[in-house]
Amino acid sequence: MQSRARGSLEWTWTPVEPLNARSMLDAATSAAAKPADQPFVERRRRLTPAALDVVNQKVARAYSPIVITGFARAIDFALLSVIGIAVYVAYVMPLVGFSWVYPAEIIAVALAAVVCFQAADIYQVQLFRGQLRQMTRMISSWSFVFLLFIGISFFAKFGSDMSRLWLAAFYFLGLAALVAERLALRSLVRSWARQGRLDRRTIIVGSDSNGEQLVEALKAQEDSDIHVLGVFDDRNDSRALDTCAGAHKLGKVDDIVEFARRTRVDLVLFALPISAETRILEMLKKLWVLPVDIRLSAHTNKLRFRPRSYSYLGEVPTLDVFEAPITDWDLVMKWLFDRIVGSLALLAALPVMALVALAVRLDSPGPVLFRQKRFGFNNERIDVYKFRSMYHHQADPTASKVVTKNDPRVTRVGRFIRKTSLDELPQLFNVVFSGNLSLVGPRPHAVQGKLQSRLFDEAVDGYFARHRVKPGITGWAQINGWRGEIDNEEKIQKRVEFDLYYIENWSVLFDLVILLKTPLSLLTKNENAY
Repeated sequence: MQSRARGSLEWTWTPVEPLNARSMLDAATSAAAKPADQPFVERRRRLTPAALDVVNQKVARAYSPIVITGFARAIDFALLSVIGIAVYVAYVMPLVGFSWVYPAEIIAVALAAVVCFQAADIYQVQLFRGQLRQMTRMISSWSFVFLLFIGISFFAKFGSDMSRLWLAAFYFLGLAALVAERLALRSLVRSWARQGRLDRRTIIVGSDSNGEQLVEALKAQEDSDIHVLGVFDDRNDSRALDTCAGAHKLGKVDDIVEFARRTRVDLVLFALPISAETRILEMLKKLWVLPVDIRLSAHTNKLRFRPRSYSYLGEVPTLDVFEAPITDWDLVMKWLFDRIVGSLALLAALPVMALVALAVRLDSPGPVLFRQKRFGFNNERIDVYKFRSMYHHQADPTASKVVTKNDPRVTRVGRFIRKTSLDELPQLFNVVFSGNLSLVGPRPHAVQGKLQSRLFDEAVDGYFARHRVKPGITGWAQINGWRGEIDNEEKIQKRVEFDLYYIENWSVLFDLVILLKTPLSLLTKNENAY
């Protein structure tokens, strides 16, 4: 690897990884010599040594506390339901035969237990780490549910029909199962905490006395999931401290974007006073493109809002500015949608893909598939697969030259599959197996995609904000006609505009609508695709 510094940017030349035969995709793309595997230019801002120390640390993938507590509720409900029904089937049903009364009562008890556990505030990741507090609350809540159930049975006058042995077995076996589950969950949560999967990796903006007070307030809280990585500040005078309550200064605000793309950052917290409105707005223009939560600390501000205006990090009040898109359960739903619908779409598309592969092979020599580096989530570089539509010796993996109408580099079959977007079908492998693409999302652009002589991020302000979510095979911009050649500023601006609208308004239903409209848009809005 070779690199050279130019101003504050470090230009790194990174060769594309060689393909191998470990998968069908790699076998298809390595069928012939690969003149397409050429180096591409990657621009990276040079980070300070302190920031590089943090970046080089191994970081585990984060787990959402909201999803963890949601699964805990579901497991509690399922566990109690299964135990109650198992005892009923083993003891009661052989004596009195089948009746819907018992299963209905079991489901009601299990549901009431989950509600009661929620009221007792048991479903907290911090509480899962302990033992005594969660056990005492759980035992008392489970006992309360049974006492309530017995009382209702008595007043409803169907207590005489209830098997007391079944009731006792349900109570004690359910309690034993809950205790065993909580012990296993405690072990898991503690293991995840040691691995850093439950930490909210946080950077502070403002390396002054306000920043120092904020870091001290965050560190003073017990069972906090906030992990302060360091502070950033543009000032070089005496107001900017080298360390804030033990947190090192990692660089300037301009460095945050590159820093957050090279290591996991979950939260950016401004320690600046609200009165520094101009400085805050200038910084937000640079940082809003990141897929992270951005908040303004209010712990030192004299200006006070209504309590509901604040969100809290423990006891530290903050004001929400930007939220990371598609997180927690939304992320789970999108993952399931991509895997389930993507797998069905791949199975349905396999016959068509086989015919296209045969046509590409017969039309011109070279591999069937073409691999290209494109922008993925959070600006990472990913390999995207397509059916080869150009002559192999004229392939352009960096997209340094835009494909134009009647481009001589495009083969006869290539013109057809590009017009109909059949060349994009191999990206279903990216969705189902690699997971670096979604079915629906902003289309991934080539890393060297240009508008005339300018890279896309130089032509459009806020371009990288479209990378706050995974890119997709199809998207809101594409079904509205913004696909194909980008030969003027309006086309790239419109793509970014529609992509940002999709990110801010995402839902599973929105994804489904886009998928259903895609075939029609390919037939009616393909004037720019060639």
